[in-house]
Amino acid sequence: MPPFDDNPHEACGVFGVYGPDDDVARLTFYGLYALQHRGQESAGIATSNNGEFALRTGMGLVSQVFDEEDLAFLRGEIALGHTRYSTAGGSMECNAQPIIVRDAESDAPIALAHNGNLTNAEVLRADLEAQGIVFDGTADSELIAHLLAIAPGGTWEERFHYVMRRIEGAYSLAIMTRDTLFAVRDPLGVRPLCIGKMENGWVVASESCALEHLGVPFVRDVEPGEVVQIDSAGLRSFKPVAVPNREAACTFEYTYFARPDSRINGTLVYSARERMGAVLAREHPVDADIVIGVPDSATPAAIGYARESGIPYREGLIKNRYVGRTFIQPDQRIRDAGVSLKFNALSEVLAGKRVVVVDDSIVRGTTTPRIVSLLRRAGVREVHFRITTPPISSPCYFGVDMATRSELIAANQTVSEINAHIGSDSLGFLSLEGLMKAIGRGQDKLCNACFTGRYPIDVQMQMERIEAARKEPALAAAESLNRMGRA
Repeated sequence: MPPFDDNPHEACGVFGVYGPDDDVARLTFYGLYALQHRGQESAGIATSNNGEFALRTGMGLVSQVFDEEDLAFLRGEIALGHTRYSTAGGSMECNAQPIIVRDAESDAPIALAHNGNLTNAEVLRADLEAQGIVFDGTADSELIAHLLAIAPGGTWEERFHYVMRRIEGAYSLAIMTRDTLFAVRDPLGVRPLCIGKMENGWVVASESCALEHLGVPFVRDVEPGEVVQIDSAGLRSFKPVAVPNREAACTFEYTYFARPDSRINGTLVYSARERMGAVLAREHPVDADIVIGVPDSATPAAIGYARESGIPYREGLIKNRYVGRTFIQPDQRIRDAGVSLKFNALSEVLAGKRVVVVDDSIVRGTTTPRIVSLLRRAGVREVHFRITTPPISSPCYFGVDMATRSELIAANQTVSEINAHIGSDSLGFLSLEGLMKAIGRGQDKLCNACFTGRYPIDVQMQMERIEAARKEPALAAAESLNRMGRA
């Protein structure tokens, strides 16, 4: 993660088309374009053309991976697309998706695209390796594909029952066989997934904004624990495993990840963020001259804060939207420039003002001090930071690249200490109750583990793995010293 980027990062965007009369690869390309905010490391498209699979994947943005020659090659009636940010498995071309495996019985191809993170990946990998399965990459998504390929049962219901009983964690999946498109969501509904209807086909996507870009009417969200099957007979669905009484949709989809023009579980994200700002203004009022947002995710919340408080809204930070989307490493001078690579401050708007700055989160506390410093250099008289989430005190194990507990500033410092660390004149976080009110859902419908430390499923295995990974460098150094002593 570059020094000027302390935001949480999403795991992926998935997209699928069943359209016998359409250019499915081109539709998928533009669908992935709309989901580019969910991942910028790699992208891929797979198609089924009368049962024959074609695949193109590569590192980089969607526009960098595909050209007209690729789309001409990717012919068919069904397509699967994926844009990736790595959490489980490294940022390597071998982990680009969709993943294609062969059915253990029929040798037919199965393609899979995954958004989320499995919490029992290590156990599954060890079991599959013991069965002789060889993996092409290191991502946990490949585990799901192989499990589906070896799943017993004469029907897809039976096969998904086997897979969904074995995997734990967060997963929204788009899966393609020779003649069928599937959309699958985990029983807690952690990651979003929705369905749209074309004139002669169907689309599934991580967010509804991808449907709107293509002029495809939104039908509904895939329900938690549901498998949607789309083929020549139309659409049908089933729930292979028991669904718990509660849901655990990721709260960060509403506050940061999803595009503001998407609807998540029936809620327009833009409106939810406006309400977050309004509640924040009531919970943490302050005398100020203007309100600005840290673009882009916090802009609607800043507008809501300004409207509720009566303080004028202005644009004070201009974002360079392409910083960090390159494989060219910065030199020391660029590193020293820090956040000024990502934002420019409008001095003529800010100079001499008392400013409320609305942002969506503080994770490690590395970027926010740079923003405060940037604003001070622009002549701001007072900086009052307001955050549209509660303090993040626990790591995420469900597909968000956030930080370990030791790296989370709110896990180790009080609000007043964080305020001193970032250099602001005051600091206020939205309460959990206020956040739930703004989203319009109860805590039994959302995962708030990063704020509360209460996880919807057991994550002990993940905690132990991360702790072991932190210890490995120290153990390696100790072993090296021992070897030097023996020599």
